[in-house]
Order: sequence, then structure tokens, then C-alpha cells
Amino acid sequence: MPPFLAPKPVGDYSQGMSEADHKILSAEVKLESQYYFYLETQVSLAIPDDDNCITIYSSAQMPELTQNVVARCLGIPFNNVRVISRRVGGDFGGKAMKATHIACACAVAAFKLRCPVRMYLDRKTDMIMAGGRHPMKVKYSVGFKSDGKITALHLDLGINAGISADMTPLMPRAIIGALKKYNWGALEFDTKLCKTNVSSKSAMRAPGDVQGSFIAEAIIEHVASVLSLDTNTIRRKNLHDFESLAVFYGESAGEAFTYSLVSMFDKLALSPDYQRRAEMIEQFNSGNMWKKRGISCVPITHEVNLRPTPGKVSIMNDGSIAVEVGGVEIGQGLWTKVKQMTAFGLGQLCPDGGEGLLDKVRVIQADTLSMIQGGFTAGSTTSETSCEAVRQSCAVLVERLKPI
Repeated sequence: MPPFLAPKPVGDYSQGMSEADHKILSAEVKLESQYYFYLETQVSLAIPDDDNCITIYSSAQMPELTQNVVARCLGIPFNNVRVISRRVGGDFGGKAMKATHIACACAVAAFKLRCPVRMYLDRKTDMIMAGGRHPMKVKYSVGFKSDGKITALHLDLGINAGISADMTPLMPRAIIGALKKYNWGALEFDTKLCKTNVSSKSAMRAPGDVQGSFIAEAIIEHVASVLSLDTNTIRRKNLHDFESLAVFYGESAGEAFTYSLVSMFDKLALSPDYQRRAEMIEQFNSGNMWKKRGISCVPITHEVNLRPTPGKVSIMNDGSIAVEVGGVEIGQGLWTKVKQMTAFGLGQLCPDGGEGLLDKVRVIQADTLSMIQGGFTAGSTTSETSCEAVRQSCAVLVERLKPI
């Protein structure tokens, strides 16, 4: 793992353990893998073109990466490879790195045979090569006081990467980032990325965040069980105040007035509806030996990273509008949002405020030669960044056209 990707420990673990009234040593948590199960399997169409060029229609959420990998595979410049992603039938991270395999296979065949080549995987083959979520084996030692306040935590993280690195080097930072949602007092960890003889694991919906949050909740529930206290009491006891949040997250903590996790947790845990449902579940469980129900309040934190995203708005001679963004439509309604933002942004030029513009807007598919450095569609931020790029483009057009 590159040093710049390695998360940093927090506080003095030895001192934290010395302050603890109780200790849990070398407890273990295992997390299994998970398959994406998008409706559309991996698919690609490669069409050779003049001048040593090639066009690829790929079910990829990272067209830019697919372009770069295919170009290197064929030994041609990046500008000789055009990747188009009109829409993707689901991905959840499975069509980030893995889409390049199918695109490259089609590209090599098309380049050699000088004819179009299309490939789509049946479900079984797709499941074999997809990899899925990273399995993990975790050992933890935790110290805590009699009132449930945790003073120190040490983790040994074993991450099954599969046969190649793929997205695995990014996982430790994401796992620890999600784990930091609680104030552990001192946090220390040892991470091992394990190369094994299975398909390489990749990013899957909230990669690392799911595992980190699960590990944190397993520890909280273990502490609650040892002390015979309600889990929500332990959770609330170890939520961050803003000072500890700043220690664990640094600049990502933001401003004190924006930190609302504690108040949100209190509002939910003390709400009449939650209390009523908790009582109903307790009554049900006491009367049923084999069937059990559960309810839980689980806080989460997530470090949102907004990436620069390109956008282009073009007004044609007849007043129709063509819009391009770097993001890919994967079922999240990106094109609808982009259309709405275009109508809103150009509405100042219309007497009706832009209500009649929606029918005039066409969103063009992601194209790596038309919209370079489009980035990747991931992290639940694509709609926001794409719409902001469109809004800024519209603002420039409005400024130019208003005098007319």
C-alpha cells in the first residue's frame, strides 16, 4: 500500500488501555464477500476506425479509465481511442475497473481482425470474474470504562484482495474513515492486504464504509454485552463532540455549527415511534423462542470528496440545446437532473422562467473525446458535480446573451 494512502493512528493506545476498567482482547469479526448483481452484465462493442483509431461502446462507469487502459493495451495514443457510455444497466462499483477487461478483449480482437467485435458475459461468467466486495478478517482489542466510555482500540485488519491489487489500496483509508464515527479515545491498527488465488476484489457500493461501520457496531455491541447495558447507551456515550471529531477527521470535520450527528441521534433514539417499536419488538422476542426481531439506531459518518467535473451547454441555431457532462447515467436519474438544471440555468432568458425549455434539452452520452477527463461516476456525488458544471456553463451563456 502506498504510504500516502495509509490512514494514520490517533492518540496513545497504551495509555488508553491503562485507563480502562475493562478490556476485551483479541476478539474476532469476519466479513464475507458480496456480488454486485447488476441487471446488465459486462458488455462492450469495439469498432475499428481509420487512422489507427477505435471506437468502443462500453458499459463502464469510468469511461476515461477504459480509454486509458485500452490505449495502453493497443499501444496507441489516448486520442485514438473513443469510449462512449450512453447508459449503464447498474454497476455499484462493478463496472469501474472490471469494465476495462471486456473492453480490452473486444478492442484487441477488433484491432487485429479489422471488424466490429461485441462481447457480453452470461451471468455465471460475470459472477466468476466480478470479484465483489472484499472479505475481511478482523481482530480487535478494546479498553473501556464501567460507564461504557471506550478509551482505546487496536485493530488487526486482514483484507482479501484477490489475485491483483485493483481498488484494494484504497480500502484501508475508507475502512478506518468509517470506523472513526465513534470516539475511540486512542485508535491503532495494523493492516494487511492479502494476495490470494481468487478473482480480484473491487469497489462495491460504499467500499470500505460498509466494512468499517460493521466493525464499529460489532465492537459497540460487544462492549454493551459485557457491561449488560443498552447498545444505544454505549453508542451515545461514544459519539464525538466537535473537539474529538476534529482530532479524528482533521479538516474534514468542517465547522462546529455544521456537526449535527449527536442531535440527530438523540432525536431518533428518543422519538416516540422508535420507543414504541422497540417495546413491540421486546414483547415479541420474549414470547417467541425461535423467531426474533430487532431494531437499532446506527450513526454513520462519510467524508464526501467532490471532484472537478466537466460540462458543456450548446445552444443551436433553432434554439434547441445540447448538453454534455462527464457523468454516466446508471439509473440514478442523472440526465433528468441535468435537464432540469439546464432549464433552470437558462431560465433567465425566457419569459416563462424556463418552464418550456425541458423539451428542447438533449443530454448527450458520455464521450471521452468530446468531454475529456470526465472522471468517474461514483461516490454519490456525480449528480451534484455534473449539475454544477452545467449551471456554471449556463451562467456564462446567460451573461453573453442577456445584452441581445
